[in-house]
Amino acid sequence: MRFGLTRRTPSGNNDVDLFRKHVNSLFDDFFSPAPTGFFDTDWAPAVDIEETDKGYVVKAEMPGMNEKDISVTVENNVLTIQGEKRDERERKDRNSRAIISERTYGSFRRSFTLPDSVDAGKIAAEFKNGILKVTVPATKARDTKQISIKVN
Repeated sequence: MRFGLTRRTPSGNNDVDLFRKHVNSLFDDFFSPAPTGFFDTDWAPAVDIEETDKGYVVKAEMPGMNEKDISVTVENNVLTIQGEKRDERERKDRNSRAIISERTYGSFRRSFTLPDSVDAGKIAAEFKNGILKVTVPATKARDTKQISIKVN
């Protein structure tokens, strides 16, 4: 391969695209959604997950919601954010009808498998201006212990 050129694969992807897909899949596997059972919904809040030097930060957009309508739990290293966005429209006039209705309402559930290196007892959540911020602190890096292999 020459400098400044990228190899094209038969599918049309170049090396950078393939690398990006690989990195994204690794990150997706790391924070893979846990099974949610029968709680499939029509909508779920958009989520960003960032890694910091102190752990992880999960931010979820929940405009029009109240912190009382949101639940954050952690069990068996699975972080679950769930809640319900209610339709606040009042229909005083029974003859009125919506012309355009693009906003979504209803219950949702998002679950993420956390890495073993987090301190689940110190997870904190705050809600401000329609954004839920969950701080997931990491424990100190675990020491790697070399295991000797015996020869018989």
